[in-house]
Amino acid sequence: MRAGDRAYRTLRAEILDGSLEPGTLLQEVEQSTRLGVSRTPVREALRQLAADGLVAASGRGNVVTAVSRDDIVSLYELREALEAKAAALAAQHHDDAPFDGIRERLLDAPRLLEQGEPGLGPYFAIVDELDEAIEAAAGNPFLGAALRNVQLHSARIRRLSRHNPERLRAAAGEHLLIVEAILARDAELASHATHVHLHRSLTNALATASEAVDAATSESPADRGPKVA
Repeated sequence: MRAGDRAYRTLRAEILDGSLEPGTLLQEVEQSTRLGVSRTPVREALRQLAADGLVAASGRGNVVTAVSRDDIVSLYELREALEAKAAALAAQHHDDAPFDGIRERLLDAPRLLEQGEPGLGPYFAIVDELDEAIEAAAGNPFLGAALRNVQLHSARIRRLSRHNPERLRAAAGEHLLIVEAILARDAELASHATHVHLHRSLTNALATASEAVDAATSESPADRGPKVA
């Protein structure tokens, strides 16, 4: 793998999982030292991240972008249009085998979620597999490309629910309903189940974002300002 691609994947993963928080300053020298590559691959990686909308240029360097309430609402508006259509198409055109396997793993999701943090990785892997199976079954490459772009940003918002076990359990049930609707070849139900899931996810994301803003505004001025990674 090229050094630029490796740097890009590492930085992207750290932004998506929250290791690099919004407002973190990503300076080329520091990142090249930390990642063990020259400045050129880091520069390439930062350009790609800027194209993804994950970093933005500032006077001091590149900064990890924040996700505002308006961003969340706009993203979910797009997700509803894309994902509801994809679920309906998947219900019409899918092969049962992938969805049968995902259904079995979703039935085990409550046990995973009871484990707390150790179970979150395996649970989110099931959700990612479901996204990929729906995209493949929908069979529309243009829709698939749009879905992948949306899912990149959705991953940042998804981690807002990591510390809400009740919401995670409810979401697992919602995903199961989507899978069962697809297996039943009921396009209308698959679309509706997706709509309900996204509506509830949006409500939770906005509530959690409000809590984060309240916590940030309660910090002293000395605590705020760009972080350097």
